[in-house]
This record gives sequence, structure tokens and C-alpha cells, in this order.
Amino acid sequence: MTEPDLLGCADEPIRIPGAVQPHGALVAADDDGTVVLHSANADDVLGRPVSGTAIADLLDLTAVEPGLPLRTGLGDRTFEVAVHRTDGLLVTEWEPLEDAHAAGEVWHRRLPLVLQRLQEAPDLSALCTALAQEVRRLTGFDRVMVYRFDAEWNGEVVAEQRRGDLEPFLGLHYPASDIPAQARALYLRNWLRLIPDARYTPVPLVPERNPLDGRPLDLGASSLRSVSPVHLEYLANMGVISSMSVSLVDHGRLWGLIACHHYAGAHRPTPADRVAAEFLGRTASLLLHTKVDAGDTARVLEVAERSARLVEAVGRTPRRPAAALVEAGVQDLVPSGGAAVRLDGRLVLLGSTPPAADVTALLDGLPDATTATDAVLTVAPDGEALVPTASGVLAVPVPGNGWLAWFRPETLREVRWGGDPTTSKLVEDRLGPRLSPRTSFAAWTQHVRATSAPWRPHEVTAAESLARHVGDIASRRAEEESQVAAALQRTLLLEQLPQVPGVALAARYLPSTADVVGGDWYDLVLLPTGSVAIVLGDVAGHGLGVAAVTAQLRHALRAFLLSSPGPAAALARLNDLTAHLLPDELATVVVAELDPATGRLAVANAGHLPVLLLSGDGPSFVDQHRGPALGMLTGAAYGAAELQLRGDDRLVLFSDGLVELRGPSLDERFAELVDVAASAPRDADALLDVLLERLAPPDADDVTVVALGPQA
Repeated sequence: MTEPDLLGCADEPIRIPGAVQPHGALVAADDDGTVVLHSANADDVLGRPVSGTAIADLLDLTAVEPGLPLRTGLGDRTFEVAVHRTDGLLVTEWEPLEDAHAAGEVWHRRLPLVLQRLQEAPDLSALCTALAQEVRRLTGFDRVMVYRFDAEWNGEVVAEQRRGDLEPFLGLHYPASDIPAQARALYLRNWLRLIPDARYTPVPLVPERNPLDGRPLDLGASSLRSVSPVHLEYLANMGVISSMSVSLVDHGRLWGLIACHHYAGAHRPTPADRVAAEFLGRTASLLLHTKVDAGDTARVLEVAERSARLVEAVGRTPRRPAAALVEAGVQDLVPSGGAAVRLDGRLVLLGSTPPAADVTALLDGLPDATTATDAVLTVAPDGEALVPTASGVLAVPVPGNGWLAWFRPETLREVRWGGDPTTSKLVEDRLGPRLSPRTSFAAWTQHVRATSAPWRPHEVTAAESLARHVGDIASRRAEEESQVAAALQRTLLLEQLPQVPGVALAARYLPSTADVVGGDWYDLVLLPTGSVAIVLGDVAGHGLGVAAVTAQLRHALRAFLLSSPGPAAALARLNDLTAHLLPDELATVVVAELDPATGRLAVANAGHLPVLLLSGDGPSFVDQHRGPALGMLTGAAYGAAELQLRGDDRLVLFSDGLVELRGPSLDERFAELVDVAASAPRDADALLDVLLERLAPPDADDVTVVALGPQA
């Protein structure tokens, strides 16, 4: 059989089996109160014909309280009647009280003591043990277990009370396939399910379909609902004749079950005793989140204290969050073998971790959400190399800034299953393929590798809280730096170009639409020779650090232009300064030095885009003697292109924001610039207005454009 066949069997419509169990009868009436559907045994169980009769002739509806069973007599029999509405029908379920097992008044008088015992249980283990003891004492089943689900819906018996001659199931695990997803969904809807005799023959509904809508009646809320034949076969394979389960629900999620088994024969606790068992289950459910495993209270407090210290450390040095976390011992936030801090694009590894490249690949492959796994291969199928040091991974994103991660080494462990969990299979019968449950429940030990100790909920919560705090601090730091950088950058941009006799000048600066401070700057320096130097530069990156570097380069270049025999010599000196004092920075700059008296122009370029010359011969780019970007090569020599400007010739200096655009190549954008400039007016201000209007991308980085030339 194929996997789709298996999934199809797992989707068996257990809410609409079209039948009930024979220990009671179902009778359903329409809005007029007329019985329109019933189980085939209803006449025998109630002792009279029911089809077409008035439900009021069977039951005093004024005495019905929603959600509570009603005890009533009919003929010479006494019944507990459960009432609910579904699919437009009033559904009544009749269960005779004779032959039911009753705990008696003795147990019910003890109820206050039972509740006190549950409430005062010091931890989760004690709560589950007390729950199993009291439910067995109440219901009389041979075995009562508290069964807890893990994150993958496998179950583990965490508490057990049993008849002395039965083998223990305590500590055994059971695969998720034993209780499929649709069955778990019904446990949330209907907290108690009883099968008094798993050998029963289902009693069909008459008619088969709801006469109001022609569909099978939804029995999901019915206590008499006939269960899946697969489950009955499962019970038979276990030697169980009668079973009952009560849901345990924590914050809306199915936490586990109180599972009751009987082997000696059919067994049916009274409805009142079942209500009491459900009451105990609901009470225990309310207590689940208040009970933690023994010793966890101290561990929770320790983790909370460490988290507070780490947040305080980052708050003291917000500009160095990674260093603050490392110095404050971020690895020790939760028990781990190693940790990784990736903030501001830098990765720091602590303790025993995979190599940096493997950690980077792992984090890059994770979704942008918390990952907490004790089996790394489930999130990184090709990550076999991670297993020795990082079988367990707790990784939390830091909003807008990176990741925090902790790693746990591989821990070989044994899992004792209640039978080989892989033995379920598909079989063919007259109805086609169906799931055949496991036949062996003898303890079966599995050796599990590539796993670690699991991450506890309070550890995950602490990691997420720390990441949020680091992200908030980084966000505030970035906002403050942006404000400072913007103020600094404003000091680097001339509010208004000075009037230089004989020179036509215009400049435009458009800040980034992403509202970040970039590295563009422009400047004008009047030289002792009477010439004027126009500068346009670009430092790679954004933010306060870039603005600071820009300021250093601007002021240094001003000094070099005033004391050097030309722009090429000034750039050579600026390059050496950058290489020695700012070795990790990347910057480009172009300088155009114009003599207003003669129109002679020298253009020196350190890795910047070529400048555009608009002359009588048409537009062309000046790209001669273009040297390396600043700081790339110590001792680099720079040359200058010599030009002669006449009349309305114009030189245009621009930053990459004007021409870099997703899609078109740089050559295509250069060609577009030439086309626009060829037909643009030669007035410096009008020229720049046309260029920006036609070429500046709507979502551009910083755009800076400067135009200069002789003035008539």
C-alpha cells in the first residue's frame, strides 16, 4: 500500500459512523418535536415504538438543563439521558442504569479531599499519580494511566495505577499514529469517551441519513458514538475489553488523556461516576500549568535572573550588543554546549559549536521564527555534520538585527515503546484497504541518536525575551544614530553653493527613500590660485559610522586641495591617509578643478563613476586617468584629464544613485543619461532638474548631482 492509501485510512470519518454502541439508544427529533431519526435498538431499549412519536411523550423537556444528564424513568426502567443539538436535530441519548458499576456514596463524600489532594500536589508527577489513583478508585477499571503527548503527538505513560497482576506500562511511549489527528480533535470536543464492551456489534441509525439535510448525522458530541473498527481491533490486540478516556487540556491544547482499561470483562461506570471522572480531568487540566517538574522552579528563576543580567549588560553598551552579550555570559542563559551570536552582520561562536560556515548555513536556512528542536536533522536534513555538537538547536531571531542561538550535543538515549511502533500496516478486506493496528505491545526499546536533551518551555521563553530586548535596544540605537548621522550629514552638505565669478554652478542632493543616511557628499573649495575645486564623493554604507568617515574624508581633502599642486596629487595624499587610518572603509571621489579665467579643467578620479561632459561635440564621458578607489592600494598614483570648457559647455558629476537601477545594466543607464542630457538645457539648474526628473529612480539610494561650467 502507498502512503496516500495510509493517509486515506487515517482520514476515516469517525464523527459520522452512522451507528451507536448498544449499551444505550439514540433518539433525535426535529424542531416540531417529532422523532425523525433513532438507533435501530431504540424500541427495545425504551420499551415502546419511537419513530414518529413526540419527543415530549418520552422526556420532560422542561427539566432538561443543557450540558447535564437528566435521570428519568420510562416504563419500569431508569435512564440517564444526555441531550444536545446537532445538524438541526435535538439528539437524546438514553442509557439504562441497571448493570452499571457504581462507586457509591463513599467515594463521592471524599470528593473535597480528592480535590484538595490534587491541588496540593507539589509537582506534575505527584498530580498525575494522584489523578490516576482517584480515577481508578472512582471507576473500578483494572488499569488507569495518565498519558501525555509530546510535541509530535507521541504519547508517554507518566502515571499509572493497575491491578497487581498486570504488567506495568509506566514510562512506555506510544506513537502518534495510535491516536490520529481527527481522534485528538474529538477529544477536545467531547472530553469523555466510553466503550463498555469492545466486542460489541454497532447499532445503525434509522434512517441512515439526517432527513433534514440528507447527510450522515454528526455524532462527534455523542457519548454513544460507535468507534472506529480499527480502534476496536487495537483494543482487542491489547486484550482490553472495556476502555474509557478523559481529556486533559492545557490552554486549549490537548495535553494528554486519562486512559482506563479493563480486561476482566465488560465494564460500564454509571453516568454519575463518569461525570465525576470528567470533573477530575477538568480540574487537573486547570492545575497543569501550575505544576512544574520537580526542581524546575529553581531553574526557571535562575534562567530569568540570567536573562535580566544580559539585558542590563546590553543596555549599558547599546553600541556593542554582541560584545556585551559575550562578556555577560550569554552561553549560560540556558544549559548548552555552545552558543552563537550573529548581530550587525558579525558572527561570534562560544563554547562547543559547529564551524562558523556550518552555523551560518544553518541559521540562513531557518525560518524567521523561533526554532527549538532536539533533533537538528528535522530542520537541517543535510546537517549530519552538525549532530556531534548541535543535535539540539534553540535559535531565535533578533528583530532586524540577526540571531541568538544555543546548541546542545548529541545524547544517545533509549526510548521504551509499548510495542514496535512501526508494525501498523494496511490490509485488504471486502471494503478495500484499511489500516491494521499494531498487534504487539511488548516493551520495545529504540536507541535514538542525533538528538539532544529537549529544550524546556521556560528556556525557549527566556531566549525569545532576550532576543526581543536586544532587538528593541538595537532599534532605539539605530534610531538615535540615524538622527545624529542626519545632523552630521547636513553639516557636510552646503546649504547653498557660493557665487564664484565666471563659474556656473548647481547641485542637487536627494536622500534615500529608505530614510537612511548614506555616504554621498559634495563640496566646493576656492583655491589660492583663483581656481575652484568641485568635489563629489561616496562612502560605502549607511548610518552614523559612514557619516563620520565622510566628515573625515571631506575635511582631509579640503586641506590636501589647498596644499597640493593639483587634484591628482590631493587624491594621492587622501588615498594614503585612508589606507593608514581607515583601512576597512571603501570610498570613491572625483575632483574637477576649473580655472574661471581660462576655462581650463582638470578632472581626477579615485574609483568614482566617470563624469559627463556636455560640449559642442555632444555628450561624452570623461574616464581618462581613472585611479583606484580610496584605500585600496597604498602609494597609488593618480592622474588628471585635461579639458577646455568654452561657452555653455557643462560638466556633470553624479553619484551611483542616479544610474544604478534593478533591471537595466549600467551601460544601458549610461546611454539613457546621454540621451536625456543631449536635449536638456545648458543652464546649470535647469539641466539638473531635467536629469533628476527623467532619471532618478523612485526608490533610489542617495542621489547627488553637480553641474559646472563657464559663465557668460
